[in-house]
Amino acid sequence: MLKSLNISNYALISSLDMRPDAGFTVMTGETGAGKSIILGALSLILGQRADSKSILSDKDKCIVEAEFDISGYRHLGSFFEENELDNDSSGCVIRREISVTGKSRAFINDTPVSLNQLKDLSSRLLDIHSQHENLLLSNAAYQLEVLDTVVGNASLLENYQSLYQHWKQAQHTFEYLKDEAARAASEADFVRFQYQQLSDARLVAGEQEELEAEANRLEHAGDIRASLHQLVELLNGDTAVLSLLKEAQSLLQKTAVYLPLGEQQAERLAGAYIELKELKMELDGLQDQYELDPQRLEWVQNRLSDLYTLQHKFRVNSVDELVQLCQEYGNQLKSIDSYDEQIEDAEKAMKEAFTAMEVKAAELSSTRRGGTALVEQQMISQLSQLGMPNIRFEVEVKPTAEYTLLGRDKVRFLFSANKNRELQPVEQIASGGEISRLMLSLKAMIAEKSDLPTIIFDEIDTGISGEIAHRMGIIMKNMSQSMQVIAITHLPQIAARGEAHFKVIKDESGVRTETFIRKLTHEERLQEIASMISGDTTSAIALQHARELLGN
Repeated sequence: MLKSLNISNYALISSLDMRPDAGFTVMTGETGAGKSIILGALSLILGQRADSKSILSDKDKCIVEAEFDISGYRHLGSFFEENELDNDSSGCVIRREISVTGKSRAFINDTPVSLNQLKDLSSRLLDIHSQHENLLLSNAAYQLEVLDTVVGNASLLENYQSLYQHWKQAQHTFEYLKDEAARAASEADFVRFQYQQLSDARLVAGEQEELEAEANRLEHAGDIRASLHQLVELLNGDTAVLSLLKEAQSLLQKTAVYLPLGEQQAERLAGAYIELKELKMELDGLQDQYELDPQRLEWVQNRLSDLYTLQHKFRVNSVDELVQLCQEYGNQLKSIDSYDEQIEDAEKAMKEAFTAMEVKAAELSSTRRGGTALVEQQMISQLSQLGMPNIRFEVEVKPTAEYTLLGRDKVRFLFSANKNRELQPVEQIASGGEISRLMLSLKAMIAEKSDLPTIIFDEIDTGISGEIAHRMGIIMKNMSQSMQVIAITHLPQIAARGEAHFKVIKDESGVRTETFIRKLTHEERLQEIASMISGDTTSAIALQHARELLGN
């Protein structure tokens, strides 16, 4: 339940502290006093859109903080565990801060959280029924939601929705594969031709560089061979380097013993002779590798020409890229050839997913049809107490043409408050006062089936007066036996039923207009209810009537 609400620097509120009763709390005040401002601030706790214009002028930020007692709601523990938040299992503080720059921050137990996390938790703690929510009564999805809540379909609906999403995904996969197969089929001939051309070329990675080097050697083979022959002759002829070096070596050996470094110099000369002799042998061997081969040169040049042509055609810069492209075309062809099998598997998976969903949808429909009598009975009972003795209420469940996220059912609430009026959809014939009574009855019925700790009614008594207002007050009081109920009302009959009474006041006596709230004492409450009855707090008749309503 809501233990306390603190608001600072929001709209006309500079500071507000409210501590509602655990049972039934009422809030009253003149029109325009600021009751809607308090609800607007509280909606920030529910994750509603923040507007920096709501910040009190000359202030940097506004803060709304709500403390909840969650000691009786142990199922909320999973939320704190999943979101890694501190939880003492007894209390919870939710805070929202809005700065003048438009930045919004949310906190749960002083830990920063996302807006989605804030909404997730606050929606489990608090429900605000504002006047515009009466429009939901004409919404088929809302009517279906009410039915599911009353019959306890939460787990079943969650299972169905999981299967529905699985079926939609399987359907998407099947359609995607069919589209891809059709697209691939239109490109298959082109891909196959491209692949065949590259495959027939028998490409080898690194081939181009080797062929270019070979072509260069073959084109200059004559010059290279002539140069090598001349080099060998210079090294090994009668008057060549090796012969002269051999003679020099013989002369140095004869005089080496007489020279200071003769032996070392002789060794160096011997080493030079050996090195040049080995070089001569290598050059001599190279001559055989540079034979003129016009046919081989022609083949290499033709092969390179083919490779260059392929690179130009496929707009790449190397044979390696051509090899990669060939592999890609090959993979595309394999994929094209395997589409039939993939489509067959996808269709099978889609049908299996549909069957599983269909079974769960049928189970969901069965529970809904089985629960209509309970809803009808409870609504008729409640509405009869609210001044509709001839009420007829029927829940119509019909199959929809397609499966949706909510199943395959369309729910309509049919209503008639008079004997001579046929049953029709509630949104077509219910008056403002009847809508108010219908919504209160629905909320009372839902409250019995849900674990919601707190509900706030914002003038749900619109269009109601007299004895009916008295009975609505009794219903709200009864609801407060199992949950916290806060009602904003203009009717004394409802205000008198509250266990705690707060008055919202607008003060225009200072420099600026301010809204604040005050818990009324018994005597102040008597005066307030008398004023609500007649507008005159000093009237003896109004005061007597107020005492009667309060039971003293």
